[in-house]
Amino acid sequence: MTHLKTKRLLLRKARIADLDDLHAVYGDPLVMRYWSTPPHDNIALTRRNLKRMIAASEPVVTYFVIERGGHAIGCAGVHMGDEVGFLLRSDHWQQGLMSEALGALIPYFFEELRYPQLTADADPMNAASVATLLAAGFVKTGEAKNTFCVDGVWSDSAYFTLKPERPAA
Repeated sequence: MTHLKTKRLLLRKARIADLDDLHAVYGDPLVMRYWSTPPHDNIALTRRNLKRMIAASEPVVTYFVIERGGHAIGCAGVHMGDEVGFLLRSDHWQQGLMSEALGALIPYFFEELRYPQLTADADPMNAASVATLLAAGFVKTGEAKNTFCVDGVWSDSAYFTLKPERPAA
């Protein structure tokens, strides 16, 4: 089983025992404010999402559960093609945890899985996620209006790309 460790986090494959912890993440309107789906209003929706996450992690894990102190506090990784996505329980915000997680994930995707690039799509109003992507080395490549409609509210997208560092010739 693939897992990555950082100073404060364990990034690992999802398991059904994560259900309650992940429902606290996916059910939080603050966390889901800029996500492409509404908050999970029942645990059955989180269970379906978790089962898909578990099934998609075979044979290679690309989307990880973020564990801290024995609890799942979020998820991060590549979830579609080469697109990076992440979310973190709101009581763990502003602690540098997502930057720490990306610091382990980005080398894994480039060095172990040989991704030619990574992309991201963030609502430009989500200043924390945009700052996290830029701090990780992503470069803004474009933007678009009205790309997601969640519960009747349209949001925009800012697009980002990260290329692997190439050694100097």
